Amino acid sequence: MTGGEQASYTLRDIAVRFGGEVIGDPQTRVTQVASLENATPDAVAFLANERYLQQLRMTRAGAVILGSALRDETPLPRIVCDNPYAYFARVSALLNPPRAPVPGAHASAVVDGSAALEADVEIGALAVVGRNATIGAGSIVGPGCIIGDEAVLGRAVRLYPNVTIYHGCRVGDRTIVHAGAVIGADGFGIAMSDERWVKIPQIGRVVIGVDVEIGANTTIDRGAIDDTIIEDGVKLDNQIQVGHNVRIGAHTAIAACVGIAGSSRVGRYCRIGGASGIAGHLSIADHVEISAHTLITKSIDRPGTYTGAYPFDANSDWRRNAAQLRHLGELADRVRVLEKKLAAKERSQS
Repeated sequence: MTGGEQASYTLRDIAVRFGGEVIGDPQTRVTQVASLENATPDAVAFLANERYLQQLRMTRAGAVILGSALRDETPLPRIVCDNPYAYFARVSALLNPPRAPVPGAHASAVVDGSAALEADVEIGALAVVGRNATIGAGSIVGPGCIIGDEAVLGRAVRLYPNVTIYHGCRVGDRTIVHAGAVIGADGFGIAMSDERWVKIPQIGRVVIGVDVEIGANTTIDRGAIDDTIIEDGVKLDNQIQVGHNVRIGAHTAIAACVGIAGSSRVGRYCRIGGASGIAGHLSIADHVEISAHTLITKSIDRPGTYTGAYPFDANSDWRRNAAQLRHLGELADRVRVLEKKLAAKERSQS
């Protein structure tokens, strides 16, 4: 594919790659993905929820991706599979591949002579690559990025503009880091002495696994002594703060504006909702789901869904309920006193 050419695949081509059952004309050709509502005849859409059956019946899509339970809900050419949403994601990636790097460094970039750049590395305008840094083959370092001394980027890494990778940090193969993210800044390490804060040198690194994605303006602090570690396949949304010495387990997904305090451990395959907070030195088990706006103040040792968000309400009702909540301890004390009196009365009557 060259220039502005758009990839094009038949349903048979797609099924050969990703599996699934083709119903209807297997030679139906698609060039793009789209929503049911806005699809055109050259696009493929998907349906994973029966609530949108009306949109399926009205869509102009050339083909659709459906689950087995909905296989007969349309006369359109279709691919039937177990997980339509994940299948759609794979088809979208097929039709919208990332651009290939343009090898070489922009004239305004500064690349230290000791840096080791493998084949096909692209260095954008005004980027800086420090002493003894290593960048793997096929990686793209966007405009204005800073790669610190002795930092290591694996192969096919993509850094969008103005990403900063501090000295000594490591980024695994195929990791994507979006604009403005900062990897390896000092953690919040301070100690009080003689009524003044004393800075604790942060001598660890940030070590990021393969196939990780880090959102725009997310910050991951380097370890105080040991490393901060982001394991393989982790997906971090925008504007997340990861404190020093945190470890996030493989294939965990964390939504925007989450804060994780230092030295906490998050398990594998966890899902953490937006604007949640995790206090320091806690452990979260594998396969834990934390609802949005939930504050975690103690460790979680069993899989499951945990929710701490106070539900919204009309302001007048919320204020009345909040006032009652403040007296919950007093109410509990009164209930215990009444229980004791009731138990004593029952004993006297028996």
